[in-house]
Amino acid sequence: MPQIIKDGVVVEDTWIHLSNEQIEQDGLPDSGDVIVPLSVWQAQKEVLLKRDGAVGVCLAPGEEPAAIAADLPRLSLVAVSFPAFKDGRGYSYARELRTRYGYKGEIRAVGDVLRDQLFYMHRVGFNAFAVRADRDIHDALNGLKDFSVTYQGDANDPRPIYRR
Repeated sequence: MPQIIKDGVVVEDTWIHLSNEQIEQDGLPDSGDVIVPLSVWQAQKEVLLKRDGAVGVCLAPGEEPAAIAADLPRLSLVAVSFPAFKDGRGYSYARELRTRYGYKGEIRAVGDVLRDQLFYMHRVGFNAFAVRADRDIHDALNGLKDFSVTYQGDANDPRPIYRR
């Protein structure tokens, strides 16, 4: 079973990440926690909610959090896809989910997720990370501790250092 970093520890990933192609070929599984693309969520929302298991939505670059804002109370997880480490739109999506929409559930970074990004991703609101398969997840976990003090506020604590 694959592993992820969630809330600062390495855990087994119990979610099934489904692509459009998998769903077209095999359909939706009857049970289990699933992460589906935004287009599938929008087309099959009621079917997904009637299944036995939690539902998460994966936002690709260009798919704004506003598209799921009204549905956030029904989603256990929002995955944000990073097709390339240099695409920073996902950082804005996580911050928007936490600060504008007040989302309290899991926000997971998926795709080209590397150790050097984890500290910054956590600051904008991510609390789970699916590190790239060719990287050591335990080494990546140390990326959350790269810095001990920050001057600016962030999505977790908006107060600047002089207010803490």
